[in-house]
Amino acid sequence: MLVSAKEMLDKARDGHYAVGQFNINNLEWTKAVLTTAQELNSPVILGVSEGAGKYMTGYKTVVGMVNGMMEELNITVPVALHLDHGSYDGCIKCIEAGFSSVMFDGSHYPIAENIEKTTALVKICKEKGLSIEAEVGSIGGEEDGVVGAGECADPDECKAIADLGIDFLAAGIGNIHGKYPANWKGLSFETLEAVKEKVGDMPLVLHGGTGIPADMIQKAISLGVAKINVNTECQLSFADATRKYIEAGKDLEGKGFDPRKLLAPGTEAIKATVKEKMELFGSVGKA
Repeated sequence: MLVSAKEMLDKARDGHYAVGQFNINNLEWTKAVLTTAQELNSPVILGVSEGAGKYMTGYKTVVGMVNGMMEELNITVPVALHLDHGSYDGCIKCIEAGFSSVMFDGSHYPIAENIEKTTALVKICKEKGLSIEAEVGSIGGEEDGVVGAGECADPDECKAIADLGIDFLAAGIGNIHGKYPANWKGLSFETLEAVKEKVGDMPLVLHGGTGIPADMIQKAISLGVAKINVNTECQLSFADATRKYIEAGKDLEGKGFDPRKLLAPGTEAIKATVKEKMELFGSVGKA
């Protein structure tokens, strides 16, 4: 059964580790993330961007696939199904479809409008027992058409949003989606500390977890980050393993063209990446 992400992230904050949000794109992704979480006895958050939800034909399809898979695979670790960088309308649709958690990304609105829309969604989520994440200061790079410059959040604005009753907060600290450029300046721990001082015990979220050095990840966790999002890294692992399978001509051997065989190396590569991240984040054995 899907659960809200609130309890798992409160536990992560208190236990000084982070829970990974791994974005899913199809059946292989979902299966890889769920089975790895179960094998490692780790809580997990399945992230779904609006673009990925559309690709999988809609949010009801995603909910049906995830619930069915959890039952068939006997997944017993805590699993949250979470909308990533949701619009207001996207959040409403996911709530209606059966998601257990949503993120409203109002970072591109003026702060007053971000507060207004977040307030309305907090009320709905509380009534239905869902967790809700909000964002202040856009995350850099592009994810499914959502483009951000990689701002550092204003700590006072973070407090204004945190005080609305959200469950966890994504604050921009110089992090970006996708591959980090060679001239990236690193995470702004000064901003993170200032945000933490303003929002107190609220679990914080680090988007753009791909490519951030391990020591920065661990320092971020020590400063209150309890949720780390990973998407690009799993995509790169999947693509690399699939490319090798094709380039080795394995799709031309016997029934190597069977999608169950052709997609297997990529699926195993996703599992390896998820395992590596869960170990780095410290969530193994914490279910």
